[in-house]
Amino acid sequence: MGKEEIKQRCGWCIGDKLYEEYHDNEWGKPVRDDQTLFEFLVLETMQAGLSWITILRKRENYREALDGFDVVKIADYDQEKIASLMQNPGIIRHRLKVDSMVNNAQAFLNIQQEHGSFSSFLWSYVDDQPVRNSVTNYKEAPATTPISDALAKNLKKKGFKFVGSTTIYAFMQAVGMVNDHEIWCHRYDEV
Repeated sequence: MGKEEIKQRCGWCIGDKLYEEYHDNEWGKPVRDDQTLFEFLVLETMQAGLSWITILRKRENYREALDGFDVVKIADYDQEKIASLMQNPGIIRHRLKVDSMVNNAQAFLNIQQEHGSFSSFLWSYVDDQPVRNSVTNYKEAPATTPISDALAKNLKKKGFKFVGSTTIYAFMQAVGMVNDHEIWCHRYDEV
């Protein structure tokens, strides 16, 4: 019996199995699928002011409550559906955030119509290639960049809510527009 290889991981995820699985399988992996991009956008906007692990632990609850993150369905949610979401203990019941999901779904669909896909709009901000940073300590990674500033500003202009530059930079990291894995992390070269 050989020893299991110990993977070096970014410091922010060590010690929590759910965090480690998310880190190893999703975080920083380039995403170009609009459905998945919308899911991450919803989750990142729900995270504003909270820890990511809080949202990650509620992810399946969101998936169930939000029709599998179906952007078309969410864009059509009425006040009755919003009221039922506000009663759902499995999600963050912050009225402005819940309202923003519907608003952002509508704005997302508008961008799809205008640009052919949300992915093409989004990835144009990084010339269709992930920005590869050289982070040596996750605590030193930037919280915002000029790109996240510009993207957040444009998203707000297009009607999105809860999309400040810090939220958008975290979104960019999550969907692989930015590779902020620590340079010795096993995922750094993989993504």
